Amino acid sequence: MTRSITASEQAAIRTRLQDRYGTLGRSTPSKAARAKLDATLSAAPDVQASPLLVSPLDLPRPPFVVRALASLSYGATTQSISEFNALGTTDTQRLANYVDWQLDWANIDDSAVETRLLNAGYTTLGKSLTQLWADHVKPNPAYEVRMRPAWEAQRAALVRAVHSKRQLREVMVNFWHDHFNVTASDYDAGPVYVHYQRDVLRPHAFGNFRAMLEEVAKSTSMLYYLDNASNTRAGPNENFARELLELHTLGAEHYLGFMDPFQVPPDAEDPTYPAGYTDIDVYETASAFTGWSIKNGHWQYPTENDGSFVYRQAWHDAGPKFLLGRMLYPEQPALKDGRDVLDRLASHPGVARFICKKLIRRFVSDTPSAALVTSAAAIFRQNWRSPDQIALTVRHIVLSSAFAQAWGLKSRRPFEAVAAAMRTLGSDWTIAVGTPKSDEFAWRMGFTGHAPYEWPAPNGYPDTQAAWSGSGSYAMTWKILNWITETQDGGVPMAPILATTRSKVPSWTPTKLVDFWCKRILGYLPTAARRQTLIAFMAQNGDPLNYVITDTNTWAASDLKRHYNQDRLRSMVSLILMSPEFLSR
Repeated sequence: MTRSITASEQAAIRTRLQDRYGTLGRSTPSKAARAKLDATLSAAPDVQASPLLVSPLDLPRPPFVVRALASLSYGATTQSISEFNALGTTDTQRLANYVDWQLDWANIDDSAVETRLLNAGYTTLGKSLTQLWADHVKPNPAYEVRMRPAWEAQRAALVRAVHSKRQLREVMVNFWHDHFNVTASDYDAGPVYVHYQRDVLRPHAFGNFRAMLEEVAKSTSMLYYLDNASNTRAGPNENFARELLELHTLGAEHYLGFMDPFQVPPDAEDPTYPAGYTDIDVYETASAFTGWSIKNGHWQYPTENDGSFVYRQAWHDAGPKFLLGRMLYPEQPALKDGRDVLDRLASHPGVARFICKKLIRRFVSDTPSAALVTSAAAIFRQNWRSPDQIALTVRHIVLSSAFAQAWGLKSRRPFEAVAAAMRTLGSDWTIAVGTPKSDEFAWRMGFTGHAPYEWPAPNGYPDTQAAWSGSGSYAMTWKILNWITETQDGGVPMAPILATTRSKVPSWTPTKLVDFWCKRILGYLPTAARRQTLIAFMAQNGDPLNYVITDTNTWAASDLKRHYNQDRLRSMVSLILMSPEFLSR
């Protein structure tokens, strides 16, 4: 796909496509498609129709460091606040230095997290793809053995979110997990899910989008999940091709339906690219990826059975193809059809806009500004061959004035709220696989609707306030946050609330307890009304300023200021975690 086609070639292609598909579709975009195309250069079209949720009018504005770390990490801690503040003399300087430090993730020692996982009994995270296949697929083991790699990848996500020093990398890894979603519990993808996370997504989180696209397309988990493993010239399967265009690159906003591909208008930014894609583009893309498969003991190749990627020339449709405004000539070398498609997509201006909208939605606001989308997309596209393309784009977004000024425009999703709570409370607990409390934690997390990598559809977990604003989502998130504050595992509290209070608050007056924990969890004091509610809860019938609460946990229903004091302290901490201040970012 290196040049435009001639008139005679176009005529020949039209005849071929008509013979193959019967008709080329409508000659102009539908009214709905035209509206989507017009919207791609403005606000994000997939959120335009959604009501804009606003934060409570009385929501205080936290210190800059707290706001920055709420989006660049899984929540501020006393240590991360100190690290951030030591990186300069102004907020702008500190932010830039923090971002550059985090982008240089390979030079951040994170060996403590790997040791933590090893000590917690994780056994599959280091297995190669062929080892995973040999241990968890080929022998057809029991279900709990088959799916252990998926379970370990899911639970390790929480361990890393809470304890990793490479916080921005963990945020981006999970961003790409949602973008290139593969459901971890998928029966075929699950046994090799460790490979998908470790070898496909994690290495490219700050790298090159085009390189990541190809690794995703060739990954065993994705080949199974979107059925390209069985995509052959004799039995084409368009599932992967459709999601490649609709979810991974151009986005549904560029979908024009069943339309004549020769009548697609040019992209407004670069007329050498089409403004959108049609159903025929999907069909032709599927043809380009025929033969991209897996060594899985298929009856035609029974001796090839190690789970790795394979290109089967005999399954590939080697004929000519026309897609995204370019010709793919027949009988190209192995893999070149698919790689040409990926090149065309990775360099497309519409792809740059779509990816940057999602990144801005992650870090700034549910309604990305057109100006920031445009400037970020320019960097993304200019660097589409650069090894640090994604890092350059992320840096531009998070060093923008829009990021610096943002607050309350996003809500923490359940997984993010749980990780942030465990971080700020100083939890040293490590979720494992197969232990009672760990399994209960995972069970409770499932009720929030945000268990790691468990979204059942290819589009990944939604990343807007509206999607997580239902009463069920809030209630289940509040329940697990409360459970964390009061639960022990083997006699050790999951959150060391009492130990921290004993070491940091010499005199347990209601006011001092509330102020300490608000500053610890939120980084600042909440509104006067909410603060007084918390103080009254701790004081009960005691003096809020002067009564000293004893470090006891006994029944005293006739004198509530002495009634289950330790439980009341934990409940007060839980209430702060449930507040709009904590759940906003």
